[in-house]
Amino acid sequence: MSGSRPSQSSEGSRRSRHSARIIAQTTVDAKLHADFEESGSSFDYSTSVRVTGPVVENQPPRSDKVTTTYLHHIQKGKLIQPFGCLLALDEKTFKVIAYSENAAELLTMTSHAVPSVGEQGALGIGTDIRSLFTAPSASALQKALGFGDVSLLNPILVHCKTSAKPFYAIVHRVTGSIIVDFEPVKPYEVPMTAAGALQSYKLAAKAITRLQSLPSGSMERLCDTMVQEVFELTGYDRVMAYKFHDDDHGEVVSEVTKPGLEPYLGLHYPATDIPQAARFLFMKNKVRMIVDCNAKHCRVLQDEKLSFELTLCGSTLRAPHSCHLQYMANMDSIASLVMAVVVNEEDGEGADSPDSTAPQKRKRLWGLVVCHNTTPRFVPFPLRYACEFLAQVFAIHVNKEVELENQIVEKNILRTQTLLCDMLMRDAPLGIVSQSPNIMDLVKCDGAALLYKDKVWKLGITPSDYHLQEIASWLCECHTDSTGLSTDSLHDAGFPRALALGDAVCGMAAVRISSKDMIFWFRSHTAGEVRWGGAKHDPDDRDDARRMHPRSSFKAFLEVVKTRSLPWKDYEMDAIHSLQLILRNAFKDGETTDVNTKIIHSKLNDLKIDGIQELEAVTSEMVRLIETATVPILAVDSDGLVNGWNTKIAELTGLPVDEAIGKHLLTLVEDSSVEIVKRMLENALEGTEEQNVQFEIKTHRSRADAGPISLVVNACASRDLQENVVGVCFVAHDLTGQKTVMDKFTRIEGDYKAIVQNPNPLIPPIFGTDEFGWCTEWNPAMSKLTGLKREEVMDKMLLGEVFGTQKSCCRLKNQEAFVNLGIVLNNAVTNQEAEKVSFAFFTRGGKYVECLLCVSKKLDREGVVTGVFCFLQLASHELQQALHVQRLAERTALKRLKALAYVKRQIRNPLSGIMFTRKMMEGSELGPEQRRILQTSALCQKQLSKILDDSDLESIIDGCLDLEMKEFSLNEVLTASTSQVMMKSNGKSVRITNDTGEEVMSDTLYGDSIRLQQVLADFMLMSVNFTPTGGELTVTASLRKDQLGRSVHLAYLEIRITHTGAGLPEFLLNQMFGTEEDVSEEGLSLMVSRKLVKLMNGDVQYLRQAGKSSFIITAELAAANK
Repeated sequence: MSGSRPSQSSEGSRRSRHSARIIAQTTVDAKLHADFEESGSSFDYSTSVRVTGPVVENQPPRSDKVTTTYLHHIQKGKLIQPFGCLLALDEKTFKVIAYSENAAELLTMTSHAVPSVGEQGALGIGTDIRSLFTAPSASALQKALGFGDVSLLNPILVHCKTSAKPFYAIVHRVTGSIIVDFEPVKPYEVPMTAAGALQSYKLAAKAITRLQSLPSGSMERLCDTMVQEVFELTGYDRVMAYKFHDDDHGEVVSEVTKPGLEPYLGLHYPATDIPQAARFLFMKNKVRMIVDCNAKHCRVLQDEKLSFELTLCGSTLRAPHSCHLQYMANMDSIASLVMAVVVNEEDGEGADSPDSTAPQKRKRLWGLVVCHNTTPRFVPFPLRYACEFLAQVFAIHVNKEVELENQIVEKNILRTQTLLCDMLMRDAPLGIVSQSPNIMDLVKCDGAALLYKDKVWKLGITPSDYHLQEIASWLCECHTDSTGLSTDSLHDAGFPRALALGDAVCGMAAVRISSKDMIFWFRSHTAGEVRWGGAKHDPDDRDDARRMHPRSSFKAFLEVVKTRSLPWKDYEMDAIHSLQLILRNAFKDGETTDVNTKIIHSKLNDLKIDGIQELEAVTSEMVRLIETATVPILAVDSDGLVNGWNTKIAELTGLPVDEAIGKHLLTLVEDSSVEIVKRMLENALEGTEEQNVQFEIKTHRSRADAGPISLVVNACASRDLQENVVGVCFVAHDLTGQKTVMDKFTRIEGDYKAIVQNPNPLIPPIFGTDEFGWCTEWNPAMSKLTGLKREEVMDKMLLGEVFGTQKSCCRLKNQEAFVNLGIVLNNAVTNQEAEKVSFAFFTRGGKYVECLLCVSKKLDREGVVTGVFCFLQLASHELQQALHVQRLAERTALKRLKALAYVKRQIRNPLSGIMFTRKMMEGSELGPEQRRILQTSALCQKQLSKILDDSDLESIIDGCLDLEMKEFSLNEVLTASTSQVMMKSNGKSVRITNDTGEEVMSDTLYGDSIRLQQVLADFMLMSVNFTPTGGELTVTASLRKDQLGRSVHLAYLEIRITHTGAGLPEFLLNQMFGTEEDVSEEGLSLMVSRKLVKLMNGDVQYLRQAGKSSFIITAELAAANK
């Protein structure tokens, strides 16, 4: 939608815009549903859409009786589907306060008239629910109804007292009462004899395993796998993955159907097809089943004495709205099953911190998994519960894919920042349209234009010059107070001539760079890119007078969307506004800016030195900790050869440090672990750091008879300052003792309690469950760790009561952690191989515990799974300390790099202003001397730009820097270098003399003139610093040539910078030649300059003579043959 955009995107404003759109869309939904209810047999959907009009974000939402009635109907409906029955109970007495009119027939097999209030029939108001079922069922119900989070026990198998018919009771709480849905257990079903989530999760074990095994990086593959698994699991005719877009319309992104059905894959559907109220309910109840859209609904009768109306929002039986039923019938869908896919909002970063008070991340409805059937279809609750859990697992993977997409967006932001710098270091502002990259590379668009000094420069698909002038005039008249405008529809934004532009130009982003100058970006309409449901429909077709026709609704929406482009993303607008601000500042700075670049350079060096010194201190501390750590730590280079082997690993393996260094890691591990370590090493060298990987390493010499050492290892990639992986550090934890105990423990068939309850410190924290998910074990080590006694957790549901996200003994960080724990337990209960995963929780005292969770199945003598044992492996204090120091070093390095990047970015802005000023001056009338000064200024600016691009000093020191080859003269290089020390020399009254011959000064040379200029300026400045007041500094240069061909000579350049006085201190010279480890700011500057000279096949010498000293700089260049 259109709107004037601020110069910075705000997450709060984005969320408020979205909330306003939801409220406005709810009003539209309400109007459509009211029209349908009142229309009888003549509802015209297309007319309703046109009358209601499109949702506009900035328009205040309307609150009226229609909307209120609609929301009330959704929340307080009194109808249920007839495939089951419903009872509402008083939560204290368990007596009936409301019931569905089919409850008596289903639960008591007595079909009778509904008794009036006070009359005691087989079932009525005031009936005690326990009297309707057998004694064991009544006992199970009573236990469940007194449970804290009763939904954890769903479904509860009960049998009627009069008929012995089995039902699944599905219980949930609402304010002041308990709602119980009863669904009959079909004769073909094997009834689930025990309650609890783990029993239901078993049904989806295969599907969960498939999802877990998928590699990341493909949302399409993930969705395809999900719909295929649900298709096989539920047996519906059609299964779709349905994604909501930013404007709330939906798209079928994946689909599986039985043969003969029309495909919906790739079709888009308007936001009104799934009302906002329904989306809200999907956030609460993740699964929704409609068995038969043609079935007659049953009323729910409520005690007239109740002071409140019951809400059926959480009921599995709640009847759908009549408009939705007609919609289903029109699509030839008689039955449906819908699963919500709920993911994290992108802005909820705070929840990732291990803080017991941290808020949960905001959630949003990413989309739905939708199942359709052409005939009535009933899916038992245990299978629906399994589908709900499967959808949660799917949502975790969707969230990871969304986060991966967001990382790509962040990379795009960094790319745009680089593009900005590239564009602005050139001829501004015309360079942003005349050179490459240009403004079309900044954001995705079909065309762009620059209006500057009443002239127009165009790129790609744009309006004509005449229309561009019209748009600029319209912006000046109608958006006077704004610095720009972004819209996906110029027509909706109010531009009078929008339709005359045609389909090629619909959306526009425009910003002012001065009072009269502007930049524009344009986008074409999206109708050609989006396949709306019904796009093939004949334009002359009309709605059927007898019913709602969904196809026409899609056609009506297509007519609206044809005048819209893709919306402008926040990060795209941020990039546009950054360019706008820099250009506006460049224009202002062009008039008054005179920046002292040497001061900026000095500040930049200060920052580098401070950062390096801080990193050196942290690194030294880290090396000390690694060498003395009581946990095994080893490291390898990029070839897999060992280059680090601490005292602990040497002690455990019996292999001394000097013998381990240089060996390949794969030769030191057991044969059974070679593939594991090989994969871990390859992944780490590619930047993927695996955690909690277990392998065995060989022992040697005196330790050889003890057998291999079992380690659980975290890989940490070692990177240089350019983020290249140069090696891997392995921080390990010795599990040999614990593994021996655990192996005996899991193999034992007799009485294991003596082992579990043993307080021996070798026994790790252990807890366990039976096959139904009830906690059956909690050993002393677990009690010590969590602060919870054994009796406090025994016979509680492990998922939800012991470990959960809300009111539980040990709180997990978020819903994702809860689902992951369920997956691990489910894998063990379904007889899959034991696995080890990262696990974390808050103890009773609020301490955040991070550990490794090992889950093993417990078998009886016949090999049947009877439960699981869970072992926690905790890192030692020393390992935690080492990891803490590692994280500290990483944070310090990142902080300094960010600070350095910030300073560089801030320097670039005034530098672009200086360059712009110079460009403006070059276009004016100047004398020869003025032009010479201006040229010197240009060379100094290029030198500063080059230094700003030096992100890695190590590359210079290691000789890995690429030098440029450009034509230059020694005269311009020496002039620019000398200009940089003139303020310092004048302040000390040091006279600078150039004794170089004219022929050498004017000779044409080829090489990296800017790096040579940088080197000479540094050595001259150092010479001035150590020249006494009133002294002299003399520069002489000589050139010797060797002919290489007809037109090229190899030129040997020698420059002597001679200054009076005692000369440089010895320690600085040592630092320049790299013989001292502690390097000062001056020493670093000298060392870098010498390394640059070495890259030119030259070197630097320092000669002391009586009363004077000299830098002698040599370099190899190319020279033209005159």
